[in-house]
Amino acid sequence: METKDFKSTLLMPKTSFEMRGNLTKKEPKFQKRWQEEKLYEKMLDKREGCEAFVLHDGPPYANGDIHLGHALNKVLKDVINKSKFMQGYQVPYIPGWDTHGLPIETAVTKLGYDRKKIGIPEFRKICHDFALEQVALQKEGFLSLGSIGDYDHPYITLQPDFEAKQIEIFGKMASDGLIYQGLKPVYWSPSSESALAEAEVEYADIKSPTIFVKFQVKDGKGKLSQDDYFVIWTTTPWTIPANNGISVHPRMEYAKVKTPKGNLIVSASMVDQLMKEFDIEEYEVLETFKGSELEYMTAVHPLYPERESLVMVGEHVTDESGTGLVHTAPGFGMDDFLIGKKYGLPIYVNVDEQGKMMEDCGERLAGQYVEDANKTVTMWLDENDALLKLQFIKHSYPHDWRTKKPIIFRATTQWFASIDQIRDKLLDQIHSVSWVPAWGEGRMHNMISDRSDWCISRQRAWGVPIPIIYGEDGTPLMDKEIFDHVAKLVAEYGSNVWFEREAKDLLPDGYTSEHSPNGLFTKETDTMDVWFDSGSSHTGAMKERGLGYPADLYFEGSDQYRGWFNSSLIVGTAVYGSAPYKQVLSHGFVMDENGKKMSKSQWNAVAPAEITKQYGADILRLWAASVDYQADCSMGKTILKQITDTYRKIRNTFRFLVANLDNNTFTKDDLLDLNDLSDLNKYVLAVLNDIVDECIKAYNEYRFGDVVSMLTAFMTNELSSYYLNYTKDILYVEEKDSNNRRQVQTVLWYCASILSRLWAPILAFTCEEINDLMKFDEESIHLSEFVKADLKQTEGLKEEMKQLLALRKDVLKALEEARNDQKIKKSEEAAIRIHANPEIRALMEKLIDNPAQWLIVSSVDFTDEPLKAYDTVEVAVDEPKGHVCPRCWKFTESENEDGLCNRCREVIAHDHCHN
Repeated sequence: METKDFKSTLLMPKTSFEMRGNLTKKEPKFQKRWQEEKLYEKMLDKREGCEAFVLHDGPPYANGDIHLGHALNKVLKDVINKSKFMQGYQVPYIPGWDTHGLPIETAVTKLGYDRKKIGIPEFRKICHDFALEQVALQKEGFLSLGSIGDYDHPYITLQPDFEAKQIEIFGKMASDGLIYQGLKPVYWSPSSESALAEAEVEYADIKSPTIFVKFQVKDGKGKLSQDDYFVIWTTTPWTIPANNGISVHPRMEYAKVKTPKGNLIVSASMVDQLMKEFDIEEYEVLETFKGSELEYMTAVHPLYPERESLVMVGEHVTDESGTGLVHTAPGFGMDDFLIGKKYGLPIYVNVDEQGKMMEDCGERLAGQYVEDANKTVTMWLDENDALLKLQFIKHSYPHDWRTKKPIIFRATTQWFASIDQIRDKLLDQIHSVSWVPAWGEGRMHNMISDRSDWCISRQRAWGVPIPIIYGEDGTPLMDKEIFDHVAKLVAEYGSNVWFEREAKDLLPDGYTSEHSPNGLFTKETDTMDVWFDSGSSHTGAMKERGLGYPADLYFEGSDQYRGWFNSSLIVGTAVYGSAPYKQVLSHGFVMDENGKKMSKSQWNAVAPAEITKQYGADILRLWAASVDYQADCSMGKTILKQITDTYRKIRNTFRFLVANLDNNTFTKDDLLDLNDLSDLNKYVLAVLNDIVDECIKAYNEYRFGDVVSMLTAFMTNELSSYYLNYTKDILYVEEKDSNNRRQVQTVLWYCASILSRLWAPILAFTCEEINDLMKFDEESIHLSEFVKADLKQTEGLKEEMKQLLALRKDVLKALEEARNDQKIKKSEEAAIRIHANPEIRALMEKLIDNPAQWLIVSSVDFTDEPLKAYDTVEVAVDEPKGHVCPRCWKFTESENEDGLCNRCREVIAHDHCHN
């Protein structure tokens, strides 16, 4: 019998939705279209009047191309916004940029501009233009990731209206007594020549000299003599020239120890340990006394004999390290400063803003940088027979996070925002906020409870000025009238007006002050800490743009607990009495595949642009949504390959769904009523409906990895491996308009519609491509909402199907064994016999019209004879009877011409009739 080729009679999948994504070519076109068609504005209009969800954008610093940390952050923000929109919320999103501060100053200086030569106003104009160039560069990068927002009207901290609001906030805090000027030790960066905030300090290990020094007793109050020596320990020898005190604990026991190096006063509990440290073998404790008995004694300064050091008592002293006596230099440490003030010591600072020793340190030290002075001081002490021991230790030390150079503690006159006055309110607000991960609450609580007052002044040119005018007697004029006037000037002319005009020209017309009887005024030259800029964005970018207060969500990297989350909380609570956010979410850092931090110097940094140009932004988006972003996460070639493989599987499943809708000609109008579907078809949609609920819950709990896992598992298991596998026979072989085929196509259409929306927040470009093809929403998938199939009660069906799927699993196992034994090559060559209990047999008869088709075998028979036992049923695999149908490749015993089975013969005959 001659075999004809019946392939042309099969309804094979057809679609323009390509197997290869070609994302790098398609995505820029989508991005351009979204901008030209103003998708963001359409999204706002569509949800006008709906409840708003406001994710307030923490402003990235405008300097250089975006990196993977930026990409992770911006993609996940976009995923949150899109998923909220698809739940019916209006989602206003205003991207922002932080634009003042040292990095831009440094970059402009490197371009050859010297602020001292060209003047501050001109230098600031160059910084302004440079910052806007960086904003444009980064904006392009964020848009290429598929981020949707009001990018045509972002908030930028250099904008006059933003700066004016910041001035108003400063004025409000100053009027409420929360801003003050004071002399106290602050983090000082010699490399930046500026004070720093805690958020601008990072810690790194360094090797430091540590010294034990003898201070000869000068006035022992009748208890000690000039043969006795107080012994101190320090890791900063350069601060010894500024010493003017020694601190002891009032209740700690101290010992006078007779040694060849003099009678040494140290903590009684540390005598043996210290004598070993000093290589002293013969010693004797002469007497002991409480620290309180040493109060007000004096010692001779070991470098400057004409100066003396006062012995004071303080609770900050411990015997956990050192000697139990603390070298005290009030100009270079907060504990030292506080006890020095208590005892009336001068706040002595002999190091300049560049970290160099000043002239009153003496000719030997003047001009030396503090690190170099360490060696000089140590040698000088040794020459004066005051050095007991020098050694080196490796320890964690604060560094300027921008220059990566060590900082010092240095007392200077600065402007501060009071934390003490509002600390209790801040702590209350922290507990009213929802923190994700939950440990964020404890972290923020500890930071605020331990935080000293916030130093907000910076010795920089490029920033928002501290709007303080001084009277001729030096008094800062903290008048609301002045702050309001300056804010108006800044709103009109920008903050450069402060640097372009004289102090008197910044005052309201006719302003007079008792502090300036001659009408002479000066102005503050310091600028505000950039954290004050971004920390006031809840006003300049949220309230002023009609987004209200507080925001629903702040979401940034975990370093922002000490940065933006922190400064925003302080400013917001100070001004409005409550936190500026209802919820705070944080993410970790991006590492390379070996767990190392990415950096250009290590040659392990991967730029987002490299990934999007080679793979496409949807691959980067899928990575961002897949990783455990709340901890540190990794990126590299191996990870990209895994993500690309996952994407390919997702895309191919979508392709199968749309390709079997008759080259996209099967539309919404062709759908069957869901109530008319067979239970077997309803089941897939019932499972998918559960996935919709679980995915929405996961989106709302920011568990994006779970969304990816659930959707991928459904498409791989329920669809590709199960439903799409056995329905190929229906889709390809049966008549185009048969009820059976239309039922399956209805399921495919719903799967494509529901899944493309569930994936849309993550695979923003791919799902738009599917929508263009299928028109689930006439304009854009991103203007639609999450949907479910409108099925009636399906709980019973899902329970029944569980039992049948257990049977199917047993059959698949038996088929696999038969393949391994080479009894069959593929499942279609098998005739199956099943021995099952009456309940399962009844379920099969109720739910499965064609068991052989469902199990993808030649035939299925139920028998009462015992067979090989599996978990649920007993199964035997036999050779089928008959021959293979040349069209559907199923075994048949029919004797039709051309060997066709009865079904194929009817389909072809029907087609001939209609052609």
